[in-house]
Amino acid sequence: MTETNSAAETAAPHRYTAAMAADIEARWQDFWDADGTYAAPNPSGDLAGDPELAARPKKFIMDMFPYPSGAGLHVGHPLGYIATDVYARYQRMTGHNVLHTLGFDAFGLPAEQYAVQTGTHPRVSTEANMENMKAQLRRLGLGHDKRRSFATIDPDYYKWTQWIFLQIFNSWYDEEARKARPIAELVAQFESGERAVPGTTRAWGELTAPERADVLSQYRLAYASDAPVNWCPGLGTVLANEEVTADGRSERGNFPVFKAKLRQWNMRITAYADRLLEDLDALDWPEAIKLQQRNWIGRSEGARVDFPVGDDAITVFTTRPDTLFGATYMVLAPEHDLVDKIVPDAWPAGTPALWTGGHATPALAVDAYRKQAATKSDVERQADAKEKTGVFTGAHAVNPVSGERVPVFIADYVLMGYGTGAIMAVPAHDNRDFAFARAFDLPMRCVVEPSDDRGTDPAAWDDAFDSYDAKIIASANDDVSLDGLGVVEAKAEITRWLESRGIGEGTVNFRLRDWLFSRQRYWGEPFPIVYDEDGVAHPLPESMLPLELPEVDDYAPRTFDPDDADTQPETPLSRNEDWVNVTLDLGDGPKRYRRETNTMPNWAGSCWYELRYLDPYNSERLVDPEIEQYWMGPRDGMPHGGVDLYVGGAEHAVLHLLYARFWSKVLYDLGHVSSAEPFHRLFNQGMIQAYVYRDARGIAVPAAEVEERDGAFWYQGEKVSRVLGKMGKSLKNAVTPDEICAEYGADTLRLYEMAMGPLDVSRPWDTRAVVGQYRLLQRLWRNIVDESTGEVTVVDAEPDEDTLRALHKAVDGVSQDMAAMRFNTAIAKITELNNHLTKTGGAVSQSVAERLVLLVAPLAPHIAEELWRKLGHSDSVVHQDFPVADPAYVVDETVTCVVQIKGKVKARLEVSPSITDAELEALALAEPAVVAALGGADIRKVIARAPRLVNIVPA
Repeated sequence: MTETNSAAETAAPHRYTAAMAADIEARWQDFWDADGTYAAPNPSGDLAGDPELAARPKKFIMDMFPYPSGAGLHVGHPLGYIATDVYARYQRMTGHNVLHTLGFDAFGLPAEQYAVQTGTHPRVSTEANMENMKAQLRRLGLGHDKRRSFATIDPDYYKWTQWIFLQIFNSWYDEEARKARPIAELVAQFESGERAVPGTTRAWGELTAPERADVLSQYRLAYASDAPVNWCPGLGTVLANEEVTADGRSERGNFPVFKAKLRQWNMRITAYADRLLEDLDALDWPEAIKLQQRNWIGRSEGARVDFPVGDDAITVFTTRPDTLFGATYMVLAPEHDLVDKIVPDAWPAGTPALWTGGHATPALAVDAYRKQAATKSDVERQADAKEKTGVFTGAHAVNPVSGERVPVFIADYVLMGYGTGAIMAVPAHDNRDFAFARAFDLPMRCVVEPSDDRGTDPAAWDDAFDSYDAKIIASANDDVSLDGLGVVEAKAEITRWLESRGIGEGTVNFRLRDWLFSRQRYWGEPFPIVYDEDGVAHPLPESMLPLELPEVDDYAPRTFDPDDADTQPETPLSRNEDWVNVTLDLGDGPKRYRRETNTMPNWAGSCWYELRYLDPYNSERLVDPEIEQYWMGPRDGMPHGGVDLYVGGAEHAVLHLLYARFWSKVLYDLGHVSSAEPFHRLFNQGMIQAYVYRDARGIAVPAAEVEERDGAFWYQGEKVSRVLGKMGKSLKNAVTPDEICAEYGADTLRLYEMAMGPLDVSRPWDTRAVVGQYRLLQRLWRNIVDESTGEVTVVDAEPDEDTLRALHKAVDGVSQDMAAMRFNTAIAKITELNNHLTKTGGAVSQSVAERLVLLVAPLAPHIAEELWRKLGHSDSVVHQDFPVADPAYVVDETVTCVVQIKGKVKARLEVSPSITDAELEALALAEPAVVAALGGADIRKVIARAPRLVNIVPA
């Protein structure tokens, strides 16, 4: 403490300082916890005995699940938490029963990697991180219902995650009913013969247990299959597409990622593609997020077409079946199942050397190219690279409309994750196919008449011609002709022809792929699945849940040379033989089983956590139906139900948000919940950024130690560069909330973060600017409390007219801003009112002081609680009614009217806001300055726009 500050505090011992703020904040946090101030009553029991409370509208407000990082919070992390807290407090004060709480998404790779490095059990480090984060969040005065908090690592929680997995596993999607149904109903259809068993003429009763399991896996919403996956040897685990960077490396650790085929659990989210699209329309979400989901789901209409190749057929999906006559070659994804079947022993006679990749046989060429393609991510493979790569398989397919033999290639620009993993290439009318055809000297045929002067010979073109507004040409055989038709008519005609011959059909395709649900890790939810001696998967009964993680000696999945793609995962759980191999009685006597040794991905626990907040101690069922209906059920304006407000980052648009919507729809279909959507309203907060300073080597240096001199920045005598970027420990620019709370108090931090700008935009952090909100609180305190004596200085007197107008305008504006989450402008209006009271001098009216404190309460709850009690109230400010503006004082007493002659201002009049056009015109014409400016000239027209404008046009 400086000598000056010490002297000031001696002279004003009751001044609002950081020390006083710390004392006030700690006392009221303790009180709120002990009093249960933020406990949200549930409808069953809690509300039954309180009719007034039961009559209140509800409001369920949520933040996205935080992960308890070992680094703790920096000031960017609490932005959304403070915002939801402010909004929740406002909703309480406007008569709502508010549920606002926070838990922890505590499974995940960071804790496991720390365990690998240190030998510390992931639970130990995770729980320590949670305690640290809880302390940091508590210091901010967040009004969470702490009774409802939990972590995904709690066995009582992940019991129900496992239970939901089993509901999904034991369900199938009925396309006719457009909903999930129990798998037992499908089995009954097979048993009765109502539904034919696919792929065989045998009856259901004639199939072996493994055969039945294989049939059902084609329908189950959770199923295991051999599928192309993103294999990361450096991490020893499989990754979802979204966990792989654009340059084909792991998001965590930056290791190379390869394509490999492994047996993995999947969620059949694709069954819900149409509903996931349709229901977006009713959600109150940012349009940018809706667009991302629509693009990710990627619905497209077209046709499936079979191209015979030997005894097999290559099935393609195309959105342009009208161009079938222009297909001159085919391309399969390198991972396609048919590749190995169709590759001959030797190159066909006349195969161009350009097509062989320099290899002696097709098999060698295909094998070499597959290894090359495995090193690229899907993003890289879809990029419009200048050089197209691929290799001829040695096989030819038959174009079904022309009978022409067309060569079949593999190329990395075709993905198994879209359509059928095969394309018919129409190079004259697709840019990527055009580039590939040019690279491999393949024929091109124009079948869509160009609208420019390029002609119909693609050999003379610089690029493909692609149009939906053109005529089809050169597209006829003995049975069908598309010539002269438009694209839409031609698509319909060729689709009818294909369907009539059983070689194709009109269909809808989606970009969305089934959700890869396995991870080769320790720190995740165990699958409640065991396998019998035939390899058939059996679900554990609910009585055996939760299946808890066992102890292991080594937490690391077996890792490999990061560049060695020819490896297989080995999970930590597989090393605990006593846990893996068990004898269980699943209803037909004790038998030996082998447990699933993969774990669920970290997304699993966050797919349903909104439901656990509702009923966190229910050990008998997922959630009480009455409670779920009360908080999340459909209602006016919310046809699918869901959380009233969900706040978090936009980066989760196609991961967590899409997965959670899928789980909600399955649970809704099966009758477990009344809400078909988890989150009705979504708000994406911006990011708090910070300056990053780098030395000549590009290494980040501590931002707190950088000096600014003459417009340049210096660190330890060396000039450094400055750019605006993320805030974080690795960038050495992190500022912790603890630092700001210690220097100014939590209320100041809350105000500053809310005042920095609109909540949905990013903004730079400036520690020097925090003092502005600190001074606001000091002036607020000074307007009510004497800094020398600590006595309240307000008086029991009516405020003057100007103060009443300032007060009610502030109340009106702040109310509107709070409801719209415009917290920065709400603070500006509070500041304006507080400054008005400061400037008027003298004691503040008690009624004005009380309403000012209530305006401040959602934003700075600690100082508001303290001042509310000092003003003589014995009950908490948290549950007081928010002030209501008197309309008579909100409207200005007078407004300024501008009088123009020939567009130039000649006078300004102070008039009533309710003045009529005629009255305003008369006043303007009588105004001496206007009379003088007219100089006796005749008036051709007067345009009056009460109460702001009069425009006079002389003759």
